Amino acid sequence: MLRSARKDGGARPTPGCHRSRHAMTETILSVRDLTVAFDTRRGPLTAIDRVSFDIGRGEILGVVGESGAGKSVTGSAVIGLIDRPGRIAGGEIRLRGERIDNLSPEAMRRVRGKRIGMIFQDPLTSLDPLFRVGDQIVETLRTHTDLSAKAARTRAIDLLAEVGIPAPERRIDGYPHEFSGGMRQRVVIALALAAEPELIIADEPTTALDVSVQAQIITLLKRLCREHGTAVMLVTHDMGVIAEAADRVAVMYAGRVAEIGPVASVIAKPHHPYAVGLMGAIPTLSQEADRLSQIPGSMPRLTAIPKGCAFNPRCPKVFARCRVERPEPIPVDASRVACHLYDAAEQAA
Repeated sequence: MLRSARKDGGARPTPGCHRSRHAMTETILSVRDLTVAFDTRRGPLTAIDRVSFDIGRGEILGVVGESGAGKSVTGSAVIGLIDRPGRIAGGEIRLRGERIDNLSPEAMRRVRGKRIGMIFQDPLTSLDPLFRVGDQIVETLRTHTDLSAKAARTRAIDLLAEVGIPAPERRIDGYPHEFSGGMRQRVVIALALAAEPELIIADEPTTALDVSVQAQIITLLKRLCREHGTAVMLVTHDMGVIAEAADRVAVMYAGRVAEIGPVASVIAKPHHPYAVGLMGAIPTLSQEADRLSQIPGSMPRLTAIPKGCAFNPRCPKVFARCRVERPEPIPVDASRVACHLYDAAEQAA
């Protein structure tokens, strides 16, 4: 379902699932000019380069791009999991207006789990195999809330029921290896929701699952997002997942945001040549083709990011300015696009 071809040349979001109006009410996460660098013997390498975006209450922002685009590093920076030699080298991260990128490790630990939840790609490695799943949820609840042991266990059973675990009163005492991949991911989602966080970062939460289970997990995330008003940053390389789940999408390339806008607009009419290439690589059911569209070349290494627009060596519409000047985001229709093609002065020339 989530990896299905487009029927009419564009992936169609599920009707009624996109709630951009929530973004208008309250901004939960605000990222401004975020820069992440990794120190090496040859000097710092910039992995995230002045990335900015917002996520509103009850909104799902999809972050998409090829491997190496900087999606997971951005999520790790938000939740404070950038380890040495990596560091946040610039910019600000604010959670409901409170700056969190400059918090001490101890203060950030109090934010992590309570105010920001995390769903990792592989649910088996996210859970401790030596402890029952119920004990892990109860420990999270006891750490971040004032619940007693008995109340925490009751709440853990309620959470397992909420995420669709059958017979939660019995399964709460099971070990991770006794659950299927999809059920383990539901347990991880329950863990992420335990302290009722304001933001959840979901890093490739469906990649390790088969297609039918992917659909179930995405449906679950959308429902929980809507019911709890939780903001979600959904990191994935799969445009099918973005089309099904997200309200808005940020297309990343070489540590920068190439295009950001409502998911329906970006999918139906992408503007940045990289976004156009990503959408062109998705097969359609209405047209037969011997070969899919392909973006030539590969993502640049951190040691060899081109001057100007990072995409310029692979771009079919590159011109002289692209090779010397980095484009800034420009409003185009409902999106913001970092591309010189849409600069008014360039168009006038």
